[in-house]
Formats: sequence, C-alpha cells, structure tokens
Amino acid sequence: MKKLTSVMAVLFLSVLIGCSSEQLDDQQYNQKKKIKSQELELPDLNPNTNTGGHCVYTSLIAGQHHTAGAVTIDVVGNNLIVTYTTNEDWTLGTTHLSIGVCEEGWVPTTGSGNPQIGHFEFTEPYYESPHQVVYIIPITDIGDNYCFAAHAEVEGPTGGETAWAEGSGFSGNSWAMYSEFNLSSCNTSQG
Repeated sequence: MKKLTSVMAVLFLSVLIGCSSEQLDDQQYNQKKKIKSQELELPDLNPNTNTGGHCVYTSLIAGQHHTAGAVTIDVVGNNLIVTYTTNEDWTLGTTHLSIGVCEEGWVPTTGSGNPQIGHFEFTEPYYESPHQVVYIIPITDIGDNYCFAAHAEVEGPTGGETAWAEGSGFSGNSWAMYSEFNLSSCNTSQG
C-alpha cells in the first residue's frame, strides 16, 4: 500500500510540475520563435509605418465594432506575405486564413454560405507573437484575381472576440468577411 501511495504521489507531482505555465512577454516570445530572415527578406511588416507600401491593407475588425489592428498582404519574390498585426491593447490567439482565385469554391463554406474556419487551408503561421502573425504563401500559376478571408481570435479591452479582415460579407447570415485583390496591381519585392 505504501508503494502504491508513493507511486501515486510521484505521478501527481510530475503532472503538477509539468503543467505549470509561465507568461512570456513579446521579447521572450520572439527569442523562442524568430523569423528566419536569412531565408527571406521580409518587407516592413508594421502597418502603422508602411500603410501605403502594402499590396493590400485592411483593418482587423473585432466583435463587429472594434478596430483591433490590420491585415496586410505583400508580394516578395514568388510569395505572398500575409500579416496580421494588432494594436497595443489587443493580442492575437488562433488565426485561420483562406486564399484563392475568386470563384465559387475558393473558401470552404457551409450550405448556408457561412465560412467554415476550421477547414481554412492555412492555420500554421511562419511566425507568430502575441501582436503579430505572418503567413508565407507561394504564388502559383492560378491567376491574377485573388480573394482572402482572414479570421482571428483576439483578446482586448472588451474581452475575447472573433475578428475578421474588413471586406465584403459572405452570403450566409454571419458577419464574416473576405477581400479581393489583383496580383498584377501589387509591387513585387525581390526577397
């Protein structure tokens, strides 16, 4: 009986110690997940300092009424760089991104026309921190006219909210949005 009690105590302590969590500030987080800048030279990703230089710049709207940040798209070499950036009083949680040629079927939707964010093709960012998430998407030979839906879970002064890159509404009854852009109108940077 003593042996069983000892084993249970050791297991309990192992689980307790293994499950402890610590808060990371932006600097600590960035040290753990660095952008691989030697592989790809990224443009200025701060939407506040480069609003005119992005191929696409749109607000990140939280809870239908709050501007929580911005979503930008840049073209570097043969890649689209999609960046979610929040204002200082908002932080990013999970993000989902769907992008494709603007035609029926470019984004997974329900039968009623609402987007199925759990089925969006991009959920693993190239870089992430509490205030910024970056996706790098290879440009393929699929045309010039693209649509994208950028979704995020954000935390801010009003609590947890759903956020979308500002744009046109989907045909369903949710407030989800998407945007359209032409690749040929974008400035290309040689990364």
